[in-house]
Amino acid sequence: MKSWTLGITGGIGSGKTAVTQLFVDKGIEAIDADQAARWVVSKGKPALTKIEQHFGSEILLADGNLNRALLRQQIFQNPQQRKWLENLLHPIIRQEICQFLENSSSPYNILVSPLLIESKQYELVNRVLVIDTSESIQISRSMQRDNNSEQQIKAIMQTQLSRNERLHYADDIIVNDQDISHLEQQVEQLHQFYLTLCKN
Repeated sequence: MKSWTLGITGGIGSGKTAVTQLFVDKGIEAIDADQAARWVVSKGKPALTKIEQHFGSEILLADGNLNRALLRQQIFQNPQQRKWLENLLHPIIRQEICQFLENSSSPYNILVSPLLIESKQYELVNRVLVIDTSESIQISRSMQRDNNSEQQIKAIMQTQLSRNERLHYADDIIVNDQDISHLEQQVEQLHQFYLTLCKN
């Protein structure tokens, strides 16, 4: 892996996507670990066949695609099944990410991942940027965006690192609790800083 890589992470509703888009607007290439995770289990992929063999054919929709809602339900209820799935998918996702980073041509590139720390993807990056905001903002943003209940959001938050644990891994922090112009200022400062870092 040749190029200098920034890892972006944060809890649900912290604003990872918005921040990443601001970097992309400056010409920086980014890969989203969530999108890579969706791609590796798309129709016709070997990982989907293994998931079907493990969970049974009811884990597929009528059109042959993965029934994500059912899979989510299964792994939330059963930690062992979740572990099995992580052991299958994490190495494949990591491979996809490495391939992207090797082929990237921007001055530096970005790996954005909600599980950057938990899945040890931070080992692939030179620096970790944590997008931080209060739990109440996380909950209200996620409820608006995903149409989930407060209970569902809190259940997802339970599976992620706590704010303090995540901040412990941070090289840089963006506090995303104000308007977009405040966010843009923070991104611009960090972008200039990263340009100097990746030249060295």
